[in-house]
Amino acid sequence: MGYINESVIYNIYPLGFCGAPKENDFKQEYRLDKIYDWIDHMKSMSVNALVFNPVFESSKHGYDTIDYKKIDCRLGDNESFKKICKTLHDNGIKIMLDGVFNHVGRDFFAFKDVQQNRENSRYASWFENINFWNNSPYDDGFSYEGWAGYYDLVKLNLRNDEVVNYLLDCARFWIDEFDIDGLRLDAADCVDIEFFKKLKNVCKEKKSDFWLYGEITHGDYNHWANPDVLDSVTNYECYKGIYSSHNDHNYFEIAHSLNRQFASGGIYRNIYTYNFVDNHDVNRVASMLKDKNHLNNVYTMMYTMPGVPSIYYGSEFGIEGMRTDYSDYELRPCLDLDSIPNPNYELLEHIKKLGVVRFALEALKYGDFENINIQNEKLVYRRKTDNQTVFVAFNLTDHVERIGFDTGCNAKLTDVLNGNEVIDVNGYYEIEMQPYQSRILVVNDGSFRVDFNADNTKCTAAEIDEAPSNEEASVKAVKTENCCESNSDNAENTTKEIKPGIYLHFKGGEYEVINFATHSETGEKLVIYRNIHDTSEVWARPVEMFAEKVDVNGRKTDRFTFIG
Repeated sequence: MGYINESVIYNIYPLGFCGAPKENDFKQEYRLDKIYDWIDHMKSMSVNALVFNPVFESSKHGYDTIDYKKIDCRLGDNESFKKICKTLHDNGIKIMLDGVFNHVGRDFFAFKDVQQNRENSRYASWFENINFWNNSPYDDGFSYEGWAGYYDLVKLNLRNDEVVNYLLDCARFWIDEFDIDGLRLDAADCVDIEFFKKLKNVCKEKKSDFWLYGEITHGDYNHWANPDVLDSVTNYECYKGIYSSHNDHNYFEIAHSLNRQFASGGIYRNIYTYNFVDNHDVNRVASMLKDKNHLNNVYTMMYTMPGVPSIYYGSEFGIEGMRTDYSDYELRPCLDLDSIPNPNYELLEHIKKLGVVRFALEALKYGDFENINIQNEKLVYRRKTDNQTVFVAFNLTDHVERIGFDTGCNAKLTDVLNGNEVIDVNGYYEIEMQPYQSRILVVNDGSFRVDFNADNTKCTAAEIDEAPSNEEASVKAVKTENCCESNSDNAENTTKEIKPGIYLHFKGGEYEVINFATHSETGEKLVIYRNIHDTSEVWARPVEMFAEKVDVNGRKTDRFTFIG
């Protein structure tokens, strides 16, 4: 899966975010440098991946590309963007760009050549359905295909080898020049599948964990997201289901979609979908909800369902925005952290907590999905790995409710979203839910908690420097029995020496143990380790977790195996 399972994504539409002129005035400005002011804010939400919508030179809104290898002068230049990317990487934030490969703008060099030289242009075959016996709405003296009827967006011929090679070269350039980590593929349902196959090969050769996801609004996601084409797609089905199930007080809608997609036999179980509740093309979720008290539950659902969560800039403050018949600009405002319009700081704090919880819980990042109890206004589902079981419960009513479900064990439930409250359970249990409340309940022996004052994701360089420096150090781990019978089948007691060196994770990744540390508050022994293919990714995990055995297809195997 690569880094994406361990990600929380932030999505920015740069031209709007920076307040750039709606039409390119071709004056050099460095407006995107304002991103530096937002880095700490993103990190406070546990964001570690950033999607930039179009950043390359265009005539208007970014999707009418002029030059794929030049940062839009309204935002900066290649050198300034290179520095931005390095700073983001230094802060542990991956970078994805918007790959607009279906169409270009009318000011794109090859189209300008066709305008000038007509049939004699060497680029006449670069565009779809050029007809020199017809005319365009712009009176070019020839016609061509515009994307979705928009003639500002000239559709490329992706069956032309020259076009394909040109675009693949641009993708290589972005990786080499800016060190990007992934691509959003615009209008993916309109792009030739064979092009995506070639693009994937090029990008994976550059970076094995490079992540490509397609903008897909309908259809069978498996057509685009599979081993040969893309890694993932935008989950528009659940985007709609999340807000409308709250508006209609009908959790059956979203529960049906989640079951259809991700439960046992689900058609998208093998796709780690890109999940969102709004973006630069659709109305802000705060504007779509009839009752804004549902915002917290909406985000809890997005963070706890299978797939990777993504926040559209500003929506963490609950800002509103509706598209009009003529424009999407209301969805893409210029924002500054010190002047957010009507900020909902309660929502922001909730989202911050969700980020910490997500990184702390293996089950939310890797677990199977199952609906447990579905009612019109109440819902419980379960996320489960071999090592962890988590129940997520929702109440969308304006009053206290109780909802019952079978926990499957005699143990404790720790509500990590609500003060680490510990609840004793034995099989079936009815839990009390406050108005508009969601709960994230971890099955454990009562000792589990999430520390919201600590870094539950990765170590900083400073924390690693404080760890013991003896390279010959080793730690002996003793795994205690799991309290819950349903989990103890999957992890067993083990005594194992952990020492510096390279380890193979049971899912295939290779990691280097570089040091050991002691948790400053709990005294717990920690293993400090990093991804050998991306040394910017460093983790601290309890020795017991690192050393334990897990169940893989009925066979006990080490979570990490020493290989040298």
